Amino acid sequence: MISNYLKIGWRNLQKHKAFSFINIFGLAMGIAAFWLITLYVADEISYDRYNTKADRIFRVAQHGQWNGGKFDLAITSPPYAPTLKSEFPQVVDACRIDPEGGSKIKYGDKALEEGSMLFTDNSIFNIFSYQFLYGDAKDALAKPQSIVLTKTLAESIFRDAAQAINKTIILGDQPATVTGVIADVPVNSHFSFQALRSFPADYKSDDSQWGNISIYTYVLLKDHDSYKQIEAAAGTFFDKYLKKDMGAMKFTMELQPLTNIHLHSALSYEIGSNGNITYVYVFSITALLILFIAIINYVNLTTARSSIRVKEIGVRKVIGSGRKQLMIMFFAECILLTFISTVLAAIIIQFTLPYFNQLSGKSLVLLQFGTAKTVAAFISFCLIAGILSGIYPALFLSGFKTIPAMKGQLGNQHSTILFRKSLVVFQFVITIVMIAGSFIIYQQLNYFQKRDLGFNKTQTLTFHINNREVRSKVDAIKQQLLLNPAIESVGIAGNPIGNNNIGGGDFNLGPDGKATPESKIVQSLQIDEDFIPTLQIKMAGGRNFSKDVSSDAKDAIIVNETLVKELGWKDAVGRRVRTGVDNDGKVITQTIVGVVKDFNTYSLQHKISPMVLYLPSEAKDKDNLYVRIGKGNTQASLDYITKVYSEFDIENKPEFHFLDQNFAAQYQTEQKQGNILLIFTILAISIACLGLFGLVTFTAEQRVKEIGIRKVLGASINNIVSLLSTDLMKLVLIAIIIASPIAWFAMDKWLQDFAYKININWWVFLLAGGGAALIALATVSVQSIKAALTNPVKSLRSE
Repeated sequence: MISNYLKIGWRNLQKHKAFSFINIFGLAMGIAAFWLITLYVADEISYDRYNTKADRIFRVAQHGQWNGGKFDLAITSPPYAPTLKSEFPQVVDACRIDPEGGSKIKYGDKALEEGSMLFTDNSIFNIFSYQFLYGDAKDALAKPQSIVLTKTLAESIFRDAAQAINKTIILGDQPATVTGVIADVPVNSHFSFQALRSFPADYKSDDSQWGNISIYTYVLLKDHDSYKQIEAAAGTFFDKYLKKDMGAMKFTMELQPLTNIHLHSALSYEIGSNGNITYVYVFSITALLILFIAIINYVNLTTARSSIRVKEIGVRKVIGSGRKQLMIMFFAECILLTFISTVLAAIIIQFTLPYFNQLSGKSLVLLQFGTAKTVAAFISFCLIAGILSGIYPALFLSGFKTIPAMKGQLGNQHSTILFRKSLVVFQFVITIVMIAGSFIIYQQLNYFQKRDLGFNKTQTLTFHINNREVRSKVDAIKQQLLLNPAIESVGIAGNPIGNNNIGGGDFNLGPDGKATPESKIVQSLQIDEDFIPTLQIKMAGGRNFSKDVSSDAKDAIIVNETLVKELGWKDAVGRRVRTGVDNDGKVITQTIVGVVKDFNTYSLQHKISPMVLYLPSEAKDKDNLYVRIGKGNTQASLDYITKVYSEFDIENKPEFHFLDQNFAAQYQTEQKQGNILLIFTILAISIACLGLFGLVTFTAEQRVKEIGIRKVLGASINNIVSLLSTDLMKLVLIAIIIASPIAWFAMDKWLQDFAYKININWWVFLLAGGGAALIALATVSVQSIKAALTNPVKSLRSE
């Protein structure tokens, strides 16, 4: 019986080719979009789950709040890991990670560009699941100057990864012994690396380092719920170890579950670029809505064309078919159509995946979940989508009464027509919300690109000096560079800005060196006297550092406006403040000589933090040069900088990073997700319009005699187009009214993730609605004009 129903379904598909194409192609696009987004979402929620102990691994974060300010930090200080392990029996193991482990790599006559390297403890291998190919995890990083390479990096250096063990490579100007090779880190990890290095022998993690906030701390607990006991003891922990440096505040220690970090963490100083659970929800809903749009097309076209099959239904009832049998027949037809659509969708996915991966920055494959699971999922999806698509048409068509059906009478169709119109409105509500969302996302991204950052990022580049000996000659490099008139200015800083990884420090900024509750966790950046003019940062008060004032080297600091505002100071310049404690426990005090206007060092997702600028105390801290070059001289200037640098460092070439590109890179996630939403918005519009085209085509066929009579009576093409499109355009107008507040609420929620954001303008919704209306009108007009151009004589002979 089922096979007979499938044969009937196949004949119907062949008999009505145009409508079959609209249903199959529209549903295939909807299924393809749904599956692509499902692959994307599945990848996003899989982050860090490859770790066998993932449910017991946590990252330690810090939160502090006081009158006038707060901090939310992903970083901690060096003593955290050993102290947590010794203080809490719930902690099985702990490790520290310092992202500042990168250096140029040299081996023999081979030199490689800087890889992503981390300083860490050997205990990292007890916590995370890194597969050792060569070497022993027990003591791979137990000694200073040890390094563990990933397989890809080992092969880049030695060709054969097995040959790497016990070889000595040079990192910058420091030797390191390769003690292990591990498999490459899975891409679905919230932090990645090419190598792990042991901490230097002189690395300090004693009690003097609680204020050195620059380290990521991870712990392995006995069981998942143990984190609650540790968090509950945060107050005691703070009083015992941190209060003497941080002062009085409401302190919270958070243990973040490893598998939550990628999607749920947006703290200051994140170790990498995280995802956002909001986007996962948005894309999941988008996938379902696009699929619903495609299903609505099938429901609308099937119920609209019910008059064609009403006599067939009457005959089947006369010869004994019950409602149950008719419903099975319609379900079988729908599942057949869904199966064909799903096969076509699989082909579409296979061809579009490379472009989707490029757009999303992923490496997804069709068989992401394995062949067996994927095939089972496709079969299940066919059945579910087929049932969802067919349930209303089956109930509707099988419900016709026998005698009226034999006469071709449909009965009262008011409720069915109203339902069909509601579905059209629903389709366009979805598309208008998506159009408005895409507009607002691109407005926000454009705002990021154009907003004043407080400094001039154009024509300014930075590069890192790896060799410590070269850092001692950095002043000579500056002088040599300035001999070229194309180079306008050169400055020095301890970190590159724009990469979300400037260090932090604990400063008790009490007056006259007294310890007060005014302690602040601030950004700290070492700069020279030429950094501020090179970036064209403006002074709000006081002065810049000066070579002519010898005391500046040890005594002077500059703060930003945010710090002054948060502390409520009216006159900051000239204040003498406590900035730390030396190794002997002696309080260090310095004088504020200037206040700079606020400038962004991070992406605009983050508010400007309180900042302290100070001169480098040692040559090793002069590791980033900032160079402003004149317009039109870019390549010549780069060649000159490379030539000058090679005179001081013959083994390494400078790796240039332009500041405007550094900041643009911070918004790649939003840019990619905006592009994905735009693509699926276009797809949703296309599917909706495909269904609209089918409805108008069928309506024109049903009203062919009416159109012929109207033309004979003098109706113009415009009159006919208006006749066929007016009702549908009313539905689009209703959709605009419903969609606008939904879009405003959704996008206002999205914008709350940004510290600096646009205001949503009313004209965005007008533009989105108008765009949807124009697209709908164009779709309707194509078929309406075709119907209007039909010879009325032919129309009136239609029967």
